[in-house]
Amino acid sequence: MADVSDATFATEVVERSHTVAVVVDLWAPWCGPCKTLGPILEQAVAATDGAVELAKVNVDDSPQTAQAFQVQSIPAVYAMRDGKVVDGFIGAQGEAAVAEFVQRLLPTETETELEALVAAGDEDSLRAALELDADHEGAVVALADLLVADGRADEALELLERIPETAEVRRVAALARTGGGGAANGDVEARLEGLLGQVKADPAARQEFVDLLEIMGTEDPRTPIYRRRLTAQIY
Repeated sequence: MADVSDATFATEVVERSHTVAVVVDLWAPWCGPCKTLGPILEQAVAATDGAVELAKVNVDDSPQTAQAFQVQSIPAVYAMRDGKVVDGFIGAQGEAAVAEFVQRLLPTETETELEALVAAGDEDSLRAALELDADHEGAVVALADLLVADGRADEALELLERIPETAEVRRVAALARTGGGGAANGDVEARLEGLLGQVKADPAARQEFVDLLEIMGTEDPRTPIYRRRLTAQIY
């Protein structure tokens, strides 16, 4: 169980829900039914041995989160998986109803097998995972990463087309297109400087420039500097 605020909701609930189902309990200290429901939720979630997690949000202290859920009355309980609300209920519920609600969130046998295959991480396991779920994001990205490392960039790019674009998809695609792009060694800045004069007129140069920035990542202090220089050069 975790107490979650507006500041931590994105990390502790939205991002976490891509790994495990998260039950969000929207409550307030003055709410009598919330005090009744809280321990029942905690007990039902604890019985899953970590397969489901509980996040408690005090709506008085976290108005942005309450607004995002369009809360009109509490207690309000929502279940999130893969960043989306998949179930929920309003008002206090009995132990049996709450236990059933939580049990519906447990991973299926297939989902458990998928997680094990993706965790194994070798090519055979990842391909087996995609036999079970051809569009499994974790398996697609992990396999594409392996293919790039093995010099099979075209196959990696074709594989990545199966799933929606995310930061990690862009990174692996950039690696596939550049063969690593030199971002891991000292020549990346020299390459960026060399491309800068070509980006306005040459789409291929512009794509390589953007790919190099994707590989460097947002935490690299050079990335925002070169993004601004790219924008200035184009416009």
